[in-house]
Amino acid sequence: MALKGPDDTVQTARRFYKSVTVEAAEEGFAVRLDGRSPKSPGGFPLVLPTQGLAELTAAEWAGQGEFILLAAMPATRLAFTAIEKAAAAREGLADEVARYAGSDVLCYFADAPAQLFAQQTAAWEPMLQWAERELGVQMKRATGIVHCPQDPQTLSTIKTHALALDDFHLIGVAHATPLFGSALLALAVQRGELTGEQAYNLSRLDEAWQESQWGVDEEAAERTQKLRAEAAMIGAWFAALR
Repeated sequence: MALKGPDDTVQTARRFYKSVTVEAAEEGFAVRLDGRSPKSPGGFPLVLPTQGLAELTAAEWAGQGEFILLAAMPATRLAFTAIEKAAAAREGLADEVARYAGSDVLCYFADAPAQLFAQQTAAWEPMLQWAERELGVQMKRATGIVHCPQDPQTLSTIKTHALALDDFHLIGVAHATPLFGSALLALAVQRGELTGEQAYNLSRLDEAWQESQWGVDEEAAERTQKLRAEAAMIGAWFAALR
């Protein structure tokens, strides 16, 4: 069975299988539906590099009801994307990660109020120091919203770190970077320095401050819940790859 998915198109089909298992395969660990592998849009079987990642995606298939809703299977969709597209798109993916680093959310501190600036400093400076220590990059800080260009060598170093990853780690970082608005947070989650939820909380300090002052409307709360779930998934993705 093949379902469209990497293009984010919502696809449904009636569930046709009873059992979901994970089995050792020649190139890793395969998800099996009644003994058969689900296929990507291009016809590639769902074979993952670690047992943990295979079990993560298998749990999504096992959790489907009468109909299969691929939009509700983020790890499976990301796996299909990694299997089909990552190898041919590595350079572009790494470029995109480096582009986000050029305006990384951790580098833009509020010029007011003082309490928010203090919160950001307490939360973000340890991560910026971690990036300097572990990634070898010295990020420029700014206050306010005026763009502060990063040194080209800094961005080149971030790209090099991205390109050093295998396809499954790289697609995870490329997915996490826009989610957090931060290449540094994405790489911190990939390396196990932060959980996905911790990185998401750090990425939205400004928004959380506004909510504490003015309250939260229903639409914003729903969006936050969805993004938090996505952050939890990407954290589980990297944990399953270790």
